[in-house]
Amino acid sequence: MSKYTRILSIDGGGIRGIIPGQVLVTLEEKIKNRTGNPDARIADYFDLIAGTSTGGILTCIYLCPDEKNPTRPKFTAKNAVDIYLDRGGQIFSAPFFKKLQSLAGITDEKYPSAPIENLLTEYFKDLKLSQLLKPCLITAYDIEARKARFFTQHDAIKDLDQNYFVRDAARATSAAPTFFEVAKITSLASKSYPYIDGGVFANNPTLCAYAEARTKLQRKPTPEDPSQANPSAKDMVVLSLGTGDIKESYSYAQAKDWGKIQWVNPIINIIMTGVAETVHFQLLQVFDTIKTPEQYLRINTVIPNHSPMAEMDNVSEENLKKLRQLANDTASDNSEKLDKFIDFLL
Repeated sequence: MSKYTRILSIDGGGIRGIIPGQVLVTLEEKIKNRTGNPDARIADYFDLIAGTSTGGILTCIYLCPDEKNPTRPKFTAKNAVDIYLDRGGQIFSAPFFKKLQSLAGITDEKYPSAPIENLLTEYFKDLKLSQLLKPCLITAYDIEARKARFFTQHDAIKDLDQNYFVRDAARATSAAPTFFEVAKITSLASKSYPYIDGGVFANNPTLCAYAEARTKLQRKPTPEDPSQANPSAKDMVVLSLGTGDIKESYSYAQAKDWGKIQWVNPIINIIMTGVAETVHFQLLQVFDTIKTPEQYLRINTVIPNHSPMAEMDNVSEENLKKLRQLANDTASDNSEKLDKFIDFLL
């Protein structure tokens, strides 16, 4: 058993969740080969899993218990990524009248919420946040109270107002503005809240996960130090997975006279990428300061400019194949780093 508090964090990014999902397929296979355990699962080797939007949905999938054996995960890493590959078209689908009514997301949300809600209900049924297998942190934003919200298994166990059906927490974290309508969900204390996608403030939730572990989890005792205080950075190992950076540049001449309409798409991409990069920089400094940079690993890739892969809702068969190939290439390029990181997990 590892002496470290092990954290997995997964960014938001819509259908680009295929990228971290496929990296985790590779990681799970590597762990199986290393341990000789064919039943090894991602949830077995992390003490806290965090996710935003598509990363939040993946978090719920990895931590979902099997009805027949509630102490074990129901889904493999491959099952998780197959949801995007096999059912992505169901999530991002809209009838013609909806496309016409919304003007492709300008005057109304782009997609009806029923398909994604039906899919989440199919996978999670009446599972409660408190019943997930391990502590988690899933981000959303309360637009009425104007504050960040974190769905956490460990708090849900103790407080009904922090306990939700998993399907509702997954719907809230993925309620991306312009794509889906605001999620109005009700806690098990019968209080309702309006949430949107946590990507508006923490598309890369790694620093949120680090802070949660620092304040809510107990470090693992060792013979040298049997105390169970909160873990510090030296007690943690962190794997942070991105959904691909979009590095399209904009010239001064091109952007100097833009107004609201022209800025909408560029500013969303700039904010999501910029915030993720800032969190990465901050975590690098944390682990560099204590001289253990190897205990923090960020795996991400760059999506080519003007590529359909940059779109969070492009579920064409061709684009799904390209995303899967990019994901496999990303995992292959980071194979040695993953091998070294497994040493910490074990």
